[in-house]
Amino acid sequence: MYTVVALDLDGTLTNEKKEITPRTRDAIKRAREQGCHIVLASGRPLLGIEHVASSLDLMGSEGTILAYNGGQLFDTRTSQVLWERTVDLETIHTCFSYAREHHLAALSYDEEGVITEMADDVHVAKEAYNNAIPIKKVSNLIEEVQHPMPKVMIVGEPLLLQKAREDLLPLVGDVADLGFSEPCFMEITAKGVQKASSLQVLLSLLGKDESSLMVIGDGLNDLPMFGIAALAVAMDNASDEVKSHAHVITDSNEHDGVALAFERYILTK
Repeated sequence: MYTVVALDLDGTLTNEKKEITPRTRDAIKRAREQGCHIVLASGRPLLGIEHVASSLDLMGSEGTILAYNGGQLFDTRTSQVLWERTVDLETIHTCFSYAREHHLAALSYDEEGVITEMADDVHVAKEAYNNAIPIKKVSNLIEEVQHPMPKVMIVGEPLLLQKAREDLLPLVGDVADLGFSEPCFMEITAKGVQKASSLQVLLSLLGKDESSLMVIGDGLNDLPMFGIAALAVAMDNASDEVKSHAHVITDSNEHDGVALAFERYILTK
């Protein structure tokens, strides 16, 4: 039986309205009652996931939030950070300087939401919407961010971001990864940090191994998790490339695909 289930959020656990349906909520509840450890695994910052965990009654109960695309593991029972890897300040400032020079929107997070110099940028607005958090405009993002972060972002048109990645890799590629959760979102994380690597850390902390792991996702940043899972489940709304790496395909996020996967592979007793 799969006793650890890692769930991507956007396009997987939540529908297009960023909601978790009653059927999905019930399936997760029943799985937890059977002893299943739920991991909410997302590129979102912690404050963009906590309200999702609360809606599933995970806060104060056993479970884990895997935030910042793997940069942080957060224990929902104790509300403590279990493990964290951050991007160093010099790297963050190099990326922010590049973004400013090339008129791209860079962003980070404070205790309340997104912080950015370009509060009116449509891609910044999308990131804030995805997380259900506010945007705060700052005059100088470099001055505002004075400590390492698990993740920062540069957002914009995909072709411009591809060029940004090519330009930045020689400058920061030895210490940071520049990946895409969506074509318009470039995520800067510490070197080697991804959902899969932090999931392996969590499995070790839980005293479990990969044979106990089921993963459900829809995005390219979920593929490393698929690679270590005993059962990798792709959403029907995923791209053909993502589906090609999955063991099985469930229904879409608009048709309770997560609930269906739980009912087929976890709630079989």
